Amino acid sequence: MRVLGVDPGFAITGYSIVDYIGNKFNLVISGAILTEAKTSFPLRLEKINKELDNIIKSYEPNAMAIEELFFNNNAKTAINVAQARGVILMTARQNNLDIYEYTPLQVKQAVTGYGRADKLQVQRMVKMILNEEKLPKLDDITDSMAMAICHAHSCKFVQKL
Repeated sequence: MRVLGVDPGFAITGYSIVDYIGNKFNLVISGAILTEAKTSFPLRLEKINKELDNIIKSYEPNAMAIEELFFNNNAKTAINVAQARGVILMTARQNNLDIYEYTPLQVKQAVTGYGRADKLQVQRMVKMILNEEKLPKLDDITDSMAMAICHAHSCKFVQKL
């Protein structure tokens, strides 16, 4: 199974493609779609759409795992992330990908075995599971890796959107 893990955002969208075969993981590619603050919001969304579409077409994942939206204290940021997330979901569906959502608690549980694990614990487990020497500097990319791992561990027990 090839899973696209996505950590949605409008400034930084982390993505990872992970192969999961016979209980073994292989990181195929990971990175971030970056948009500049000075760019108009519609153009930022368009960039997310185009780059994610290219990634999906190039690597042909079987499914996409994405973080469920949660609200913080900044309503404007939450709305903008929700709009970016909508573009990401639409891009996945246009490419006929099955889409699965996970909460941060579910991701932590799947990756570390403990739903209240801190960020450092999750990062260490992602590094170990994927057998990587070091992790990317951007947490958004590492979070997308954790999302893909979560889906691979959970795929038998979830319903697609």
